[in-house]
Amino acid sequence: MRAKITYLVTAAVLVFYFVLVGSRGVLLIEHGTLITVTFGVAVLVLPAIGVWFLWKNTQFVRRANALAAELDAEGGLPVDELLRTPSGRIDRASADAVFERRREETEDAPDDWRCWFRLAVAYQDARDTPRARKAMQRAIALHRATPSGDHATPSGGHSSPSGV
Repeated sequence: MRAKITYLVTAAVLVFYFVLVGSRGVLLIEHGTLITVTFGVAVLVLPAIGVWFLWKNTQFVRRANALAAELDAEGGLPVDELLRTPSGRIDRASADAVFERRREETEDAPDDWRCWFRLAVAYQDARDTPRARKAMQRAIALHRATPSGDHATPSGGHSSPSGV
């Protein structure tokens, strides 16, 4: 719940910033000289990119959360079996061992979104956020391509987890 509140507050601050910057861009354009119009258009590009980025990330989070809820309802969420240091941080060797199991599971069933979801969690536990995100995107794509999220093979071929 804390993460949701943090995300919502951050998104609200960003939207406020986009509106503020966008209004300044409009004021520059309204001024009417070549330089101010040019700067105004340039200033409007930044909030447009920001809104697009915020929208894409929000969609990603919503879809990943939907997959997590579905997997939880099936009883298929990965169990936290990681060893932790006395300070509570995940032990790297433990995360690597779990990652190897998840990678092998995904190689055995490359068209199963559930395996890709669990692989994404393992990547995140191993502190490899870019690959975690790519694996989650793959899970989302496979889930969307299969009727009711079952194990049907979507068109588009196979993707190896090592190529994530």
